[in-house]
Amino acid sequence: MSVPAIRTETVGSYPTPAWLTAMPSRPALRDALLVVLKTQELAGLDVVGDGELARFDVNHPDTNGMIEFFIRPLGGVATDLTPEERAAFRQQPGMGFRKRPAGVVRERLGTGTLDLPTSFSLLPSLTGRPLKFTVTSPYMLAKTLLDRHYGDLRALCADLAAILADQVREIDAAVIQVDEANLTGHPEDRGWAHEPINTVLDAASGNTAVHLCFGNYGGSTIQHGTWRDLLPFLNALHADHLLLEFARRGYDELDVLRDLRPQITLGVGVIDIKDNEAETPEIVADRIQRAAGVLGPDRIRWVHPDCGFWMLPRSVADRKMASLVRGRDLFLGR
Repeated sequence: MSVPAIRTETVGSYPTPAWLTAMPSRPALRDALLVVLKTQELAGLDVVGDGELARFDVNHPDTNGMIEFFIRPLGGVATDLTPEERAAFRQQPGMGFRKRPAGVVRERLGTGTLDLPTSFSLLPSLTGRPLKFTVTSPYMLAKTLLDRHYGDLRALCADLAAILADQVREIDAAVIQVDEANLTGHPEDRGWAHEPINTVLDAASGNTAVHLCFGNYGGSTIQHGTWRDLLPFLNALHADHLLLEFARRGYDELDVLRDLRPQITLGVGVIDIKDNEAETPEIVADRIQRAAGVLGPDRIRWVHPDCGFWMLPRSVADRKMASLVRGRDLFLGR
């Protein structure tokens, strides 16, 4: 089967099946992964992922996998916090949506028991489609920590990046994606935040991607910024393609991306994950047409949801994936 001119993918997360949360076990996790992968295959997605369920901890089923999955196993990080440490974290700018840090850095970070290659190893036997594996950006992880050792955000990010890069180097995924949802509200760090992310991207053997959005906590947007502010950062990334939020925000900023260096292919968000109403294929096609009209039909190479599906009911997520593919096909005349 030939590769379509515009490929479809999800960003990452998928709603955790209720039966997995209710009766967590290793066999149930494998079953859930198979369900998530097969659902994406049936929808017709070109690249599939684990719905980030490989991060699911059967011993702690309510854990937030985007942050704690990566932080909790690391050496040098304590997760038992004093009242003073919790209060100190709440004073950090831009983190008001979290009541406590993911951990306190008390000494230089080490790999600890973090084992991303084993998490990925569950997946290849469950699907024949190209697989994506996602990791949270070292910048975003660092911003969730209370630093009592480094005293320098860049140094903390650099060590986090080195740890993640060592793990990614052993993962043979078709796409390695780094997720960043904090820098969008903190463009003051755009001059250097690409460096730790590039450390991770450069370790990947396959296609590399970076997803940026403006946050999705309880269905709310957290960060307030513009794509124009981030253009220097985007141009400095060593990514093969980007996944950018647009469906919820609107497409008025598309023209900014005319100045994105051409070596980076574009993914445009055409599914609003903060709305329970599933888009029709016609709406999806219209959104692709709008992006192509501004940037040129050859510039758009990926379409996807704005962010992960974890906040949505499974039935809604499934319909949105199906509309994504059908809308892409409608636009391409397939």
